[in-house]
Amino acid sequence: MIAIVDYGVGNLGSILNMFRKIGIEAVVTADPSGIEKAEKLILPGVGAFDTAMKNIRDLKLLDVLNQKVIADKTPVIGLCLGMQILTESSEEGKMPGLGWIKGKTIRFRFEESRNDLKIPHMGWNTVEIKNPSPLVEELDKNSRFYFVHSYHIDCKDKEDVTAVTNYGYDFPSVVKKENIYGIQFHPEKSHKFGMKLLENFANRC
Repeated sequence: MIAIVDYGVGNLGSILNMFRKIGIEAVVTADPSGIEKAEKLILPGVGAFDTAMKNIRDLKLLDVLNQKVIADKTPVIGLCLGMQILTESSEEGKMPGLGWIKGKTIRFRFEESRNDLKIPHMGWNTVEIKNPSPLVEELDKNSRFYFVHSYHIDCKDKEDVTAVTNYGYDFPSVVKKENIYGIQFHPEKSHKFGMKLLENFANRC
């Protein structure tokens, strides 16, 4: 069973529907006991870094998440903002992140000559695989994913970067460290391509 962790900042219904379409059992929960029983975890996210981290703390979810992910090695995937809170900190806020991926979340910065690039990065884009991962196995080379974000993560260890996407420059769009995965785009808005990634997470990770 996959637990979609409800900490008040995600497209929960859309993600749940994607799993239903691929025949995978998933539940939405903010109950620590439900999280404890889960075989895999989803950290969704839309909104601000500090809001997400404050909600996780206020809901008393930090300890159970650390136990499941760090101690028990339960597979987890962060989606969009959920990926950003995997890092140690963010330029968007002041609160510490989960710290599961070494690095920080930073705002897009472009040279003045690139005034054609708007923030947020919004729309369809591709990913270029840099390191192997079960999350991207058998992914169509023409796969495109839907992005909406003004910040992206900057990994200290480049081996944690599974794939990059170019928007002015290459930034990590898929990461993996042991049992911890993250994707910067929205799989629930990425049609069959996003569905394939979630299926890989459920069946391969």
